[in-house]
Amino acid sequence: MSTTTIQGVTLPTAGTYVIDPAHSEVGFVARHLIGTKVRGRFAEVDGTITITEPIEQSSVEAVVQAASVNTGVEMRDDHLRTNDFLDVPNYPTLTLKSTGLNRVSDADWKLNGELTVRGVTRPVVFDVKFHGAGPGMQPGVEVLGLSATAEIDRRDFGVSFNGVLQSGNVVVGNKVTIELEVEAARQEA
Repeated sequence: MSTTTIQGVTLPTAGTYVIDPAHSEVGFVARHLIGTKVRGRFAEVDGTITITEPIEQSSVEAVVQAASVNTGVEMRDDHLRTNDFLDVPNYPTLTLKSTGLNRVSDADWKLNGELTVRGVTRPVVFDVKFHGAGPGMQPGVEVLGLSATAEIDRRDFGVSFNGVLQSGNVVVGNKVTIELEVEAARQEA
């Protein structure tokens, strides 16, 4: 394996890396009522990260199964699967396809992409923190690790449920933070 190190961070070897769902998480945070944060995650994610030379031409494609949403509250999860939010029967997946990658500094990057939720595709920019690449648990397998966050307005994707209490407070905020923790393993050519 030929690797490059920039500012102490080892960049991954060119190739295709498959996201490891057992060591990755697609999470989200939304405000509830007057400010409480509700956190959730999607348990089923798969995808690939293609590392190229130069690394700025690398790409990402990922698919999340919408029905795998889990906030720890079954009643809320069931509601999130309805037409008020994810409309799982009609839109069973959420997808991300990158459109560009730019280095900001050292291990910090901006990933431009197209996010599709409920059949609506919008541009999104993730702040990416690349943690490095190195040997995995299996001999001869290289892994990479990264974290990424982005903020979206759920209404941009047709998620417009707006429950309002008698006090005037909304049930759920419009801004949603997406939080990714990704480990991916390089596939042999």
